[in-house]
Amino acid sequence: MVVNQNQFYVSPEDYLAGERESPIKHEYRRGKISARVGAKKPHIIITHNLDILLGNHLLDNDCIVLTSDIKVRLEEANCYYYPDVAVTCDERDLSLTEDFIRYPSLIIEFLSPSTAKFDRGGKFVDYQTATSLQEYVLVSHIMSGSIGLV
Repeated sequence: MVVNQNQFYVSPEDYLAGERESPIKHEYRRGKISARVGAKKPHIIITHNLDILLGNHLLDNDCIVLTSDIKVRLEEANCYYYPDVAVTCDERDLSLTEDFIRYPSLIIEFLSPSTAKFDRGGKFVDYQTATSLQEYVLVSHIMSGSIGLV
C-alpha cells in the first residue's frame, strides 16, 4: 500500500462517496487513501480456488465468502480495506445493503513484496480491532512456486 505522505485528511464519508464513483479501488486508513494495485495471475487463481473451497465448505451455514470487491469497515481503527478473501457469518452483514461488511470472521490476504510488511504489521493490527475476527491468514505464492500459508 503506497500512500502519498503529503496527502490531506479525507473523511470516511468523502472516501466512500468517491469510491462509489471511482473505476479504481482505494483503501482508506485514518484519513489517508491509497490505490490498490491489480492482481497477477497466480493471485487471481488462488483467490478463485479459495472462494470455491470456502463456499462449498460453508454451504450449510449462514456465512458468505466475499472476494476482493468488498470492503471491510474497521470502525475502531478508522479503516476500510479490500481483503483478498473475507468470510462473514454475522446476520448484520448478510442483511446490509452497504458496499462493505463490518463483522468478518475470516480474512485472507495475499502477500506480495510491496505489501508483505504492512500486511504483517499495521494492517494486522487494524484487523485485530474487529472483535468478530477469528482468523487472519496470510498466503504467499512466491515460496518455491508453491502456495504457502504464513
